[in-house]
Amino acid sequence: MKILARILISLVVIALITMVAAGGALFTFARQSFPQTGGTLKLAGLSGNVEVIRDKFGVPHIYADTPADLFRAQGFVQAQDRFFQMEFWRRIGQGRISELFGASALSQDKFIRTVGWAHTAEQEATSLDPDTRVILQAYADGVNAYALPNADRLSFEFKVLGLIGRKWTPEPWTLVNTLTWGKAMSFNLAGNMDAELGRMILTERGGADLANLMLPPYPSDMPVIVRAATARTPGQTDMADKFTISPLSQSPASASPSLASASALYALNKAVQRAIGLEHDPAIGSNNWVIAGSRTATGKPILANDPHLSIQMPSIWYMNGLHCRVVSAACPYDIVGVTFPGSPGVIIGHNTRIGWGVTNAEVDTQDLFIEKPNPQNAGEFEYKGKFEPAQVREEVIRVAGAAPVTITVRTSRHGPIMNDAMPELKDRQPMALSWTALRPGLLFKAVLALDKAQNWDQFRDALRNWDTPAQNFVYADVDGNIGYQMPGNIPIRAKGDGRAPVPGWTGEYDWVDAVPFDQLPHVFNPPEGYIVTANNAVVDVKTYPYLLSTNWDYGYRAKRIEQMITSAKQKISVEDVRAMQFDSFSIFSTEVIPYLQGINVTSADNQALSEALRQIKAWDGKCTADSIGCTVFEVFWRELAHAAFDDKVGDLAKDIVGTGTHTQIALRTILADPNSKWWDNTNTPAKETRDQVIVQALKTTTAKLQTRLGNDVNGWQWSKLHTVVFPNQTLGKSGIQPIEQIFNRGPFPAAGSSGLVNATGTNAEYVVNWGPSWREVFDLSDWSHSLGIHTTGQSGHTLHQHYDDMIPLWLQGENVPLAWTRKDVDGVAEDMLTLTP
Repeated sequence: MKILARILISLVVIALITMVAAGGALFTFARQSFPQTGGTLKLAGLSGNVEVIRDKFGVPHIYADTPADLFRAQGFVQAQDRFFQMEFWRRIGQGRISELFGASALSQDKFIRTVGWAHTAEQEATSLDPDTRVILQAYADGVNAYALPNADRLSFEFKVLGLIGRKWTPEPWTLVNTLTWGKAMSFNLAGNMDAELGRMILTERGGADLANLMLPPYPSDMPVIVRAATARTPGQTDMADKFTISPLSQSPASASPSLASASALYALNKAVQRAIGLEHDPAIGSNNWVIAGSRTATGKPILANDPHLSIQMPSIWYMNGLHCRVVSAACPYDIVGVTFPGSPGVIIGHNTRIGWGVTNAEVDTQDLFIEKPNPQNAGEFEYKGKFEPAQVREEVIRVAGAAPVTITVRTSRHGPIMNDAMPELKDRQPMALSWTALRPGLLFKAVLALDKAQNWDQFRDALRNWDTPAQNFVYADVDGNIGYQMPGNIPIRAKGDGRAPVPGWTGEYDWVDAVPFDQLPHVFNPPEGYIVTANNAVVDVKTYPYLLSTNWDYGYRAKRIEQMITSAKQKISVEDVRAMQFDSFSIFSTEVIPYLQGINVTSADNQALSEALRQIKAWDGKCTADSIGCTVFEVFWRELAHAAFDDKVGDLAKDIVGTGTHTQIALRTILADPNSKWWDNTNTPAKETRDQVIVQALKTTTAKLQTRLGNDVNGWQWSKLHTVVFPNQTLGKSGIQPIEQIFNRGPFPAAGSSGLVNATGTNAEYVVNWGPSWREVFDLSDWSHSLGIHTTGQSGHTLHQHYDDMIPLWLQGENVPLAWTRKDVDGVAEDMLTLTP
C-alpha cells in the first residue's frame, strides 16, 4: 500500500512539474474551479432577486429584500470563493482530517474528538432560538446550493487529492458545521491549558521562583484596559491574595504521577495546534483602540482594530458587505466587515450607526482537574468520597488508506478525560479539561444581534449572549460615543487561581458560578478620550472582585499605542491611525540597550561583533524592513534569553523562551541584577555573570547572522532575515516543493516583530507564522472614508487573480477603501452576479 501511494504521489508530482513548466496548462487545469461572478445564476429557495457586486479585489456586497435571501446568498458566495477552506475547517472541527490525509492526521483527530467540539456543537444546535436557526439554515442552504451541484469543480486542492486516491464528494453543509468552527476558534484563542501545564512543569523543575520568573505576574508599570474597575464588595478577599501556586503542584506525592502526563499532554496540545493551524502562541497579539472626537481631526471617533492570527493561505478572514435594500424591522441588516468562511453575518465591522473591533481578552476559561478513577471501573471517578459514573461515548475515526480507529471518550463531571487522546497516557493519572466552550452557547445569536445593534445599549445586549471566546470589544457610534465591553462566560472558582492542575475528587476547586454580565469590565465615554486594548490586563486584580486571568500579554503594545495617542501634537486623522497600526517601535529595546552601553568589544577582537554592537547602540528602536539595528537586537535578545533560561526550563525552551513578552519581562527582571542567580548556567562548572552572558549572546548572534546573511554587517537588513510565507493549510505543507509552489506564496520581506504594535511572530528561522490578520480603520464622521485589509485575497482558488492580490498592500501597511453606500459600491464594481429564484 505504501509503495503504491509513493508511486501515485510521484506521478502527481511529475504531472504538476510538467504543468508548472507549461504554465498555461496549469492555469487551464486550475481555473476549472473559478466561480461565475457575472451574469445570472439560479439559487433555489430565494423569494426574489439578489445582487452580488464585487469590487476590484473580489469583495462581494450582497443586496437582498429579506434576511433569508441575504444569508442564503452569503452562503452561496462564500462557497464559490472558499469551499475547500470551509471543508477543511469543518473537518478540523469534527475531528475528521484523517479521512482526507490519512494516518498522519490521526493524533489530531483523536485530540479533537476527545475534547468534543462537534459533540458540544450538536448539543448547541438543539437549543438554538428560532430566529438564529432560520438564518443558520438559510446560510447552509446557500452553501449547499453551490457546493453539491458543483462537486467536480469546487477546488484545485480536491483535484490534487483525487490524483493520489483521496476520493471525495461534498456532504451537505449543516448548521452544526458552522457552530463547530466557533468551538475551534475558541480553542485557538483560549491557550490557558498550555500555561497551566507549562506552569506545573516549571514548578516541578525549579520551584515557584522559576515558574513566576518565566510566567510572571502582570507588571505594575503597564496599562490596564479599564482603569476604574468595580470595587470589591465589603469583606471580599483581595484577589491578589489568591494568586499562589496551586497546592497540587507543590506536593511531589500528588504531582509526580501527573507530571509525566502533564508533559505528554502539553506536547500533544502544542503539536495539534501547529498541525491544524490554530496554535496559541504566547507571543501572539491583537490590537484595537478607539479615539473620541475630542482628540480627532474629524470631531468624531476613529476606531482601529488589527487582530493577529496565524498566517495562512487563503486568509482566515473573508470581507463581505450585507445589505437589505430597504432597511426595516423586517430586514434590519446593513453592514460591512469580515467574517470567517463558514459563518454567516459579520464578526468584525460596522453598520449604519455603530462600529466595533475585537481582540482576545486572554481570560482563563480552562482548568485541568486531576481525577481519581475507581480501581475496579475505569468509567467511574471519585467525587467527595463516592465513585460516580462518567459519560462514555465511542468515536469512530475513518482513516484514508487504513482501517477505522475507534476511541472511547470518558467525561467526568469536570470535563473530557484528556488521557483518552493519547495511548501513552492510558494508565496515568487522569486529567479532565473544564472549559466554558464545552457548554452549549449562544455565540451566533450574539453575532447576528451585534450586526443589527444601533446604540450602546443594544450593543451590550447583543454581547450578553457572546459566551466564548471571551473578547475585548471596543465600540464607537455616529453620535460620538465610545465604549468598551468584555463579554464571556467567566467561571467563578470555589477555590484556587486556575494556574495549575488541581484535585477534582475533593470538590473544593469546582466552578460554582459565572461572573454576571453587568459586572464584567466595561466603560462608556471615559474621561481620557480613548480606550486601548492589546491583550493586556483588563483590570487591576487588586480592585476587581473576580478572577479573570493571570496570563495577560505583558503590555508593551498597549503602552506604545497609548504613547502615540497621548503624545500627538495635533488632532489625530484616519491616516495617522493607519500609520499607528504599522508602527514598529520597540519599547522593550529601550529597557535592554542601556545594559549594553558598558559592553565594549574591539574590532581587533572581532570586527563583525564590534560593528553589530555599534548597530544596536545606534539603532532608533524601529523594526522597519531596512533596519540593521533591529536585526541584531531581535536576534540578540532571543539568544540572551536562551543563554539565561534554557538550562533551567529544559525541553520547554522551544515554546516558552524567546517567544513573547513574558520572556521580555523575565529578561527585564534579571537584567537589573548583574549577579542574579539566573545568569549562571547550571550546565557549566563556572558561575556566569550578567555581562559575561551578554557578551556570549552577542557572539552567538553575530555568528548566526554571519552564517545567514554574510560577513558584511551592512547587509543585515531585517527584511532579509524576517520574511513571511503564506502556506496553504493543507497541500502547502506537503513537503513536495512543486505542490507547495502552486499553493503557497512567499517568502516576502516583512517589518514588525513580537511586542510591537505591528506585531509578528516567527519560527526559529525568523519566518513569520502569525501577524495582523485584518486591519480596519473606521471613520465615524463618514463611513465611506473607512479602510480595511486582510492578508492574502478573497479567493481560495490558487492562480485566481484574487488569491493573493492583497499581499503587496498588506506588507506595506496599506489598506483598501471599504465601500459603504450603494453609490460607493456601484462606483467600484467590477462584476455583478444576479441570483434568481
